[in-house]
Amino acid sequence: MRRTFEDFRPGDRHDLGTAVVDEAEMLAFARRYDPQPFHVDPEAAVHTPFGGLIASGWYTASLFMRLYVDAVLVDSTSQGSPGLSELRWLFPVRAGDELRGQLTVLEATPSQTRPGRGTVVLRGELLRGRDPVVRMTFRGLFGRRDATDVVDGAGSPGAGAG
Repeated sequence: MRRTFEDFRPGDRHDLGTAVVDEAEMLAFARRYDPQPFHVDPEAAVHTPFGGLIASGWYTASLFMRLYVDAVLVDSTSQGSPGLSELRWLFPVRAGDELRGQLTVLEATPSQTRPGRGTVVLRGELLRGRDPVVRMTFRGLFGRRDATDVVDGAGSPGAGAG
């Protein structure tokens, strides 16, 4: 059964699984998108407040996104997101770190203008051990269960009904 708006209840927590920070991937991302010395140059990184290479925060956020997609969105009625209201990098992340994804439902509100969907406010975190290294608060738009019988993901009435 696909996850719908009704499956998100305030207070619910979802384990998203784990990701291990791969050094080659971390460096390739930083070289392409965030080539600051503490992300790409091991010698220069030693002389920064971090004392060595750290992952780009954007790479870390991407790790969260992958876990969220695999654990929640891939089998859901997701209709996208209007964005984040908070994104915090709390601790540096390094190659080899094992990070665990966690999702907490903060709010779930049916749409007043689009009865076929609702908005869910979520807090996403990546934790190293018990400590969050990144935290974000964002909104997700999800189709309503009663609407999935009428309109499929492509917007065609009755499509896929059998």
